[in-house]
Amino acid sequence: MKVLVPIKRVPDYQAKIKVKADGSGIETDGIKWIINPFDEIAIEEAVRLKEKGIATETIVVCIGVDDAQQQLRYALALGIDRAILVKAPLTDSYMAAKILEILVKKEAPDLIIAGKQGIDSDANQTAQLLATYLGWPQACFISKLDIAADKKSALTIREVDGGLETLEVLLPAVISTDLRLNEPRFATLPGQMKAKKKLLTEMTLFELGLDSLKPKVTIRKMMTPTKRQAGRKVNSVPELVKALKEEAKVL
Repeated sequence: MKVLVPIKRVPDYQAKIKVKADGSGIETDGIKWIINPFDEIAIEEAVRLKEKGIATETIVVCIGVDDAQQQLRYALALGIDRAILVKAPLTDSYMAAKILEILVKKEAPDLIIAGKQGIDSDANQTAQLLATYLGWPQACFISKLDIAADKKSALTIREVDGGLETLEVLLPAVISTDLRLNEPRFATLPGQMKAKKKLLTEMTLFELGLDSLKPKVTIRKMMTPTKRQAGRKVNSVPELVKALKEEAKVL
């Protein structure tokens, strides 16, 4: 059973993000880049499947710049077998899904485990789009995963507004991970040493036949959010209603 895990290189969630003066993007100087936290959960689940003898091979894929090799090597240090870097500029969910569609057809995995969303764009679309393009079943933002003994289906549990929902999907399928699926491990020193010898393949959009692929979303300008005024306490409901009417003007 082959498992493929797409990951995204994102700014550290603890970093203080500043917008460029011209609004064309964010200042990247001095920013630490990491694997998207939801993707780390996906990596952990794939490694656990390998450790249980369910998965025979695990592959991690990243679409991005040359520096994304660092995040791929870290995934290899966590226990992933091999890595693929598709050299391409930062993409929207549509481009990411179309690129992954081609890779999936080349690699023919039995299961795709993705993070439910990137913490930079928060789009929560790539896994769903990929499943649609492939025509595969999907189970999104799951908190539990069990692979059937015959490896032909997977039982998943996901959190919904009304409680928990159980979905059984036939394999191959696409699933996306929620926070409560597992607790990602840290890379050990031996793992980091082994990662240096593992295969990391680089590809271009031209090699994938996608050199004419264009994003559907274009970011025209970024700006820092306006600072919110400090809140204040009121002593009664009538005072609250008056403030909402006369000051906030929302009533």
